[in-house]
Amino acid sequence: MTQPGTRLATLTATDAPAATVLIRLYVGAVFLFEGILKFIRPDTQGTGRFDMAGIPAPGVLAPLDGIFEIVCGLLILAGLLTRIAVIPMIVNMLGALAITKLPILWGEAPLFAKSGWWDFAHESRTDIAQLCGSLFLLLVGAGALSLDARLSRTAAVPAAGVR
Repeated sequence: MTQPGTRLATLTATDAPAATVLIRLYVGAVFLFEGILKFIRPDTQGTGRFDMAGIPAPGVLAPLDGIFEIVCGLLILAGLLTRIAVIPMIVNMLGALAITKLPILWGEAPLFAKSGWWDFAHESRTDIAQLCGSLFLLLVGAGALSLDARLSRTAAVPAAGVR
């Protein structure tokens, strides 16, 4: 049977360098800020944008997306449960690309009066950067300067007298 500390150590394990904090800060901050914008600018960044993009139940899905972006963004910034936090954000970015950016390629994007490869490349740059940053963190973990690294070290050291 696996000890709970061993599971935590496996989940939070990272041998990524301290410089990984730069990716975490960028990815986490963008998700956090975009999540907050869904609430302070609902017409252009939240419910209204979801409605214009044709996303069903925008009154439910936009705030839910905003909550996920805020919570996951904060976890990524702290480097806490980073691998778990990036999974919904990877799904989020794949959805954003599929629903709002790919239609630019054939000129049927409800949010953009643009079409073609170059417009797609321009409009999707942040989504692709967020996707790549999230995939990177999923693969390597939060890095040495994170709560995950601290938890991993703590969980890997067995308590005195426990066998």
